[in-house]
Amino acid sequence: MTPRRAALAALLLLATLALYFLNRGVVSPLPSPPTAGSKEVNPSSGNAGADGKKSAKGAGITSANPATTEGVAPFNPAEFPIAARLNAADSNIQRDLEILSQVFEAWRTNFPREGNPVGENFEITRTLTGGNRLELALIPPKHPSINSAGELCDRWGTPFRFHQISGEEMEILSAGPDRSFATGDDARWNPGAGGFQKTP
Repeated sequence: MTPRRAALAALLLLATLALYFLNRGVVSPLPSPPTAGSKEVNPSSGNAGADGKKSAKGAGITSANPATTEGVAPFNPAEFPIAARLNAADSNIQRDLEILSQVFEAWRTNFPREGNPVGENFEITRTLTGGNRLELALIPPKHPSINSAGELCDRWGTPFRFHQISGEEMEILSAGPDRSFATGDDARWNPGAGGFQKTP
């Protein structure tokens, strides 16, 4: 092996170790899969816990995609330090909207000349999950928050509404626990108005 190749291999090894240690502890690992006798909850079945959240038992993340709630983590959380905790069962809608805002900020950092992604929810979701010119995935394509139509959903299974205010600002809306927009439990992320808001 030439000295140049040896130096390159050593540099690659150091970079890999650095990434490993940087990602350790950033995102708590998902709990272990449910046992064979445990019962999972299908978000579309209408079964909810006392707090109104529908979650896949043992997955640790509320799931909008029944196909991903089979007791196996659909992605490695360490590979997606920003989006891994989206709709986590022990979190809340305010944190979910903050996470999505951070995802859009990461997008703008990597694509500074393009501004926010545009289109309907499924188009924006496709872009954020790797359907872009760099094939950069900021959200794992099999994240439990993505439904069968390819839309990012809130913790109650309703697709988020995205409104591009400008190339630097993205408004994000959740219908809240009642799953109906324009009601008192809606939640909004509006960067121009200071971030998280409950909407009447």
